[in-house]
Order: sequence, then structure tokens, then C-alpha cells
Amino acid sequence: MSENIECKIFERIKKAKRGVVFFASDFVVYGNSNTCSKALERLTKDGKIMRVARGVYTIPRKSKYFGHVTPSLETIAEAIARRDKARIIPTGLFAENALGLSTQIPMKAVYLTDGAPRKIIIGDRTLLFKRTTPKNVAVWGKISGLAIQALKSIGKDRVTDDDIEKIIAVLKQESKENLANDIKLAPDWIRKIIRKAQTNNNI
Repeated sequence: MSENIECKIFERIKKAKRGVVFFASDFVVYGNSNTCSKALERLTKDGKIMRVARGVYTIPRKSKYFGHVTPSLETIAEAIARRDKARIIPTGLFAENALGLSTQIPMKAVYLTDGAPRKIIIGDRTLLFKRTTPKNVAVWGKISGLAIQALKSIGKDRVTDDDIEKIIAVLKQESKENLANDIKLAPDWIRKIIRKAQTNNNI
């Protein structure tokens, strides 16, 4: 019976694109969570899939130069959020780097969430979910949400004119509907920056 479940799980996994993240809960149609977890452990032991972190699996993408490539922290975070039906938003240095405001590649990705707080170790990288108020994850736009968190991370007294110019440039790519909603969720000093993007975009 367990071998049959294992085969069904692997057949389903093979239909997905390489690099897609999956969990035992994705396969409960074939058995309970414990049975599915054991099947995934056997598939990992057989080298058919890769264990990225505790309870997190993938069939890794292949790189000509780097061999097997594990999913990005962003891919893993978004997969966990979908599974948990939670909202998340990057913050701190991770948000700054995503917008080109920092050249540092963070080994820790910090996300605010309205779901469960948790810390996940992925090799030498860390994925951290910090519980926050619903307001902080209520943004509509991915770009505007990143901009708000990146500016909060830099701070009102440390943000430079160059930072502001970069933020305004990327905010122009956000829809006017998203900006109109998300500006209401930002601190006053960040609202002034978003308004400049709106004005330059003739919104």
C-alpha cells in the first residue's frame, strides 16, 4: 500500500516543473499526512527528489555550471504562504535588495505575515516569518509593498535622494489602483514619496 502511494506521489511530482516546491499536505488525497511524509522521505533517499528543508521538497532545476539548483527563498516563502493561506511581504535588507537599493545579498529573508511565525533553515540560508498586524500585509501591489518595507528598513533619517529616485522609478511600474490603496497604509513620510510617483505617472 505504501509503495503504491509512493508511486502515485512521484507520478504527480514528475508532472510539475523543476524547482516547484511541495509538501506532504499536497498529497493527502493519497493518504494521511504521516504516510505521505514517509513516502517523500523514501523518494528523497532514493534520490528522486530533494529535501530543501524540514517538510519542504522539490525536484531541483539543473544548471550547466552549478548542478542542482535549489528554489529561491522567495519561491519557498510564497509556496508556504499558499499552503497556509497566509499573506506575506518581504521586509528589511531582503526588500532593499529586491528593489536594487542594496547590493548585499542577504542570507536571511525576513517576511511579515498574518500567518504562523516560524524559522526555516535552508542550507546556510534562513527564512524567517514574523507575525504582524493585518495592516502591514494588506497592500495590493507587490512593488508598492516592497517599496514601503524597504523605506521603513532604511529609515526616514537615512534615506538618500538616490534611494528616493530609485523608489519613484520602480513605483511607476505599479498600477494606479494599487498605489491608491497602498499609499493609505504607509507612514506619512513614505506617502510623500509615493505621491511623487503618482504625480509623475499622471495619476
